[in-house]
Amino acid sequence: MKKGKKYLESLKLIDKTNLYDLKEACELAVKTSTAKFDETVELHVKLGVDSRHADQQVRGTVVLPHGTGKTLRVLVLCKENKVQEAKDAGADYVGADDYIQKIQNENWFDFDVIVATPDMMGVVGRIGKILGPKGLMPNPKSGTVTFDIANAVKEIKAGKVEYRVDKANIVHCPVGKVSFGAEKIEENLRTIISAIIKAKPSAAKGKYLKSVSIATTMGPGIKLASTKLGE
Repeated sequence: MKKGKKYLESLKLIDKTNLYDLKEACELAVKTSTAKFDETVELHVKLGVDSRHADQQVRGTVVLPHGTGKTLRVLVLCKENKVQEAKDAGADYVGADDYIQKIQNENWFDFDVIVATPDMMGVVGRIGKILGPKGLMPNPKSGTVTFDIANAVKEIKAGKVEYRVDKANIVHCPVGKVSFGAEKIEENLRTIISAIIKAKPSAAKGKYLKSVSIATTMGPGIKLASTKLGE
């Protein structure tokens, strides 16, 4: 795939053989962003785990101090006694069977996250085959299956992100927008990296952070010195 002129110019500012400290990497990410839109900064962490084994799964959530720069639309599936709580907390859509049928029959997906109360999961399970492949199935581990609807919705709106290792043993996670500036991006990165380190499975042996890099939506990757990240 041929790279554009701006990308190639940005690439000249990055030494591919160098491992940057976090502060310098964030400054470079902002400096090398050339797109006309506000690019997302993403973190990519290759972990020394084998995700095929249940005891080496890495998954969790963390609220980024400066959010992600994206306002997520939240659908709450709950019974009548929780409807007002969900609305007061700022949920965009609140309901039960009506929304499940809308997803099932109309292929409706005008939301980013589903929060469900535990007593709704039997009904939600009916559309698990639709939600699962899209990564939208509520899960207790990500805090999206709970009776504490208000807290769940507020955290998501405040910038809670989920991180999870994929089949290639890599965690991919958005950590903000270029417009945040280097300092806020760095603070978000420190928060998410710290959470990933704390989530290290006891079954994982050897080096845990195998490689760490950040990149903007359209920009080149910038490798970080994992030894300086507190592992």
